[in-house]
Amino acid sequence: MGKITGFLEFDRKDEAYAPVKERIENYKEFTKPLKESELKNQGARCMDCGIPFCHSGCPLGNLIPDFNDAVYQGKWEKAAQILHSTNNFPEFTGRLCPAPCEEACVLGINEPPVSIENIEKNIAETAFKNGWVKPEPPMNRTDKKVAVVGSGPAGLAAAQQLNRAGHTVTLFERDEKLGGLLRYGIPDFKMEKNVIDRRLEVMEKEGIEFKTGVHVGVDITAQELQKEYDSIVLCGGATVRRSLPIPGVDAKGVVQAMDFLPQNNRKVDGIPFKGEDISAKGKKVIVIGGGDTGSDCIGTSIRQGAISVTNFEIMPKGTTDRPEGQPWPFWPMRLRTSSSHKEGADRVFSISTKRFNTDDKGNLTSLVTVEVEWVKQPGQRPILKEVEGTEKEWDCDLVLLALGFTGSETTVADQLNLEMDPRTNIKASAADYKTNVPGVFVAGDQRRGQSLIVWAISEGRQAAYYVDTYLMGKSDLPLKGEGDLPRV
Repeated sequence: MGKITGFLEFDRKDEAYAPVKERIENYKEFTKPLKESELKNQGARCMDCGIPFCHSGCPLGNLIPDFNDAVYQGKWEKAAQILHSTNNFPEFTGRLCPAPCEEACVLGINEPPVSIENIEKNIAETAFKNGWVKPEPPMNRTDKKVAVVGSGPAGLAAAQQLNRAGHTVTLFERDEKLGGLLRYGIPDFKMEKNVIDRRLEVMEKEGIEFKTGVHVGVDITAQELQKEYDSIVLCGGATVRRSLPIPGVDAKGVVQAMDFLPQNNRKVDGIPFKGEDISAKGKKVIVIGGGDTGSDCIGTSIRQGAISVTNFEIMPKGTTDRPEGQPWPFWPMRLRTSSSHKEGADRVFSISTKRFNTDDKGNLTSLVTVEVEWVKQPGQRPILKEVEGTEKEWDCDLVLLALGFTGSETTVADQLNLEMDPRTNIKASAADYKTNVPGVFVAGDQRRGQSLIVWAISEGRQAAYYVDTYLMGKSDLPLKGEGDLPRV
């Protein structure tokens, strides 16, 4: 488990960033990798802690102490085999995961935790660099055909696992390229899209068929899929955006984040886009929403040339330490400052938007806010109250709504008569991922609601196990934390 005294000898060291002035000139990734000797030292910090709580923190059940130890010993190919045994796409999670494993790290109780996410990314990059990530099609094929709908991380994971089981897998994607929100929602400065493309090339060579530009439920009905395939796995994601029920929300200049970000990603990739050009250039931008999507809007607006960027968050400003009532090893709602925040955004907490103001042509001119406070009540949820006399008007030309999602689209669910929960997620238990219709399974955000990439990959893998069991009566695919056959 790393070096026995490593956590005493070495401090945590993270990747450095390129200077702000330099990195905002383009959409390239801007982290500066550590040297191999420094990465070995980071792996050495992994303690012989007895019970690795990082396992419970990781939705995939990654074998974290094992690959940390392999890195410390310089056995990078072994580390890559260990990591890929539980995670199909460590190059994604190593860049984009908020790392709940690190918050559960035993060392993190009183010291900075092991830099698990960065180690993971470097294992994946080393594997690709050295040609260890190779197509490995199944030795034998079954006579079963499976349709996977949606090519986000859940769909990609489900497709790869089912292909490994020997089934003939077709992956459907309504957009022109595969990747879902990995491609169209995540800015290139967080993950360049060649990272997706190189993995897709491997998967295609393994025998998975990709069908892009096919909107299941529109271009082809769900019933047609039922007739052609032995099983269907729905991984369409949570795509219904949350809005604000306030006056002026339909003003020109009030834009959903998931209209703004995908359009910019298409511009960067040279893909034609439909609709009006949305640009922050020369504008006073306000981003409403303090999560990762809001942060992505900030970084993108700055790169587009916004005059100013302000970020509103309805929650109070968090603490850098663990809040009371959120003890280790649970995920803490602490203050998190992203690289985009550091590029020049003003952050305002405990604030709520009351209305948007427009000119006589319906163009956004300003918005009005009020300060809020959360009043705690014993045994009940806190109540949000406005603070009297705190109304304020803010000049703005562009408002980006980064308020999350309320559920998934229902077209396919309606066609198949699938049961839904109150948030329009498709009902299915994590016990087997089955819907109420035989042969139809669901995984990822379309089942659990808006969540993390690492959860999507986990659900895609686990759903594949139960699809395989449904088709064959049993499955040799792994479940969470069990590990796969040794393969890179």
